[in-house]
Amino acid sequence: MQSKIANALKLKYEPVAIIWGDEKPEDAVQFEEGRWGCVMWMLALAAKGKAAVFDRKTFGCPGGGLGLGFGNQYENFIGGLEGFCYFLSTGFESWDKGKEFKKLPRDRFEKIWKGERYKKSPELVRKFVENLPIMDIPTKYVIFKPLSKVINEEPVVVVFIANPHQISALTIMANYAAETNDNVVVRMGAGCHQIGIFAYADQSRAVLGLTDLDARLNIRKHLGDDIFTFAVPYKMFKEMEENVEGSFLEVGTWTKLLEFLD
Repeated sequence: MQSKIANALKLKYEPVAIIWGDEKPEDAVQFEEGRWGCVMWMLALAAKGKAAVFDRKTFGCPGGGLGLGFGNQYENFIGGLEGFCYFLSTGFESWDKGKEFKKLPRDRFEKIWKGERYKKSPELVRKFVENLPIMDIPTKYVIFKPLSKVINEEPVVVVFIANPHQISALTIMANYAAETNDNVVVRMGAGCHQIGIFAYADQSRAVLGLTDLDARLNIRKHLGDDIFTFAVPYKMFKEMEENVEGSFLEVGTWTKLLEFLD
């Protein structure tokens, strides 16, 4: 499957199709069961031409499992959901039950002890989790594939990896043929939430992502510092593809900006 949008934007990396399926591609890379890993690493591999696959035992981390659609994996975090609430906020050091985990090496688990501080309090983290569109998808696997290698499958979401100029164009294109102007959203969450459950749950809007600081740190060596993700539900992607011809992508300001993308 080829993308007119990707060609018009001169994307450095190939769009990635996210597919739900029950058959694993033979050549797909996969995390080992029980081993930590970042879903965004797999996105980078798919953007560079490889297929990647996840199941309910090989999603890398609890946030990745939840973000891909394998249920509320925060319940399996160290200390359960309450432990996660302290992890994302003030840390285990501020938690009465935190001392039960004092055997965790502090050099390896510094972020657990000090907290990520992305929310002001554990109570606000709990509200954050309650508002996530947590789901358990109906298939065995979530598959990442370069869009050009998708033949007979139907993606759930197509993810563009783009720089600020290209993100601007994608935002315009997402609103180009719509009566409304709010067809792109930015939702706080993990990088995998922004390409997964947020886009799964609202099929009418694209999701701007890679605003997750940890995802940016994890992926910078693979894709660089100047990129964001732009996750588009498949129906919306097809509509955007149909609107390339005759749009701003063929004339005017965009053609001048293209000079800076070479």
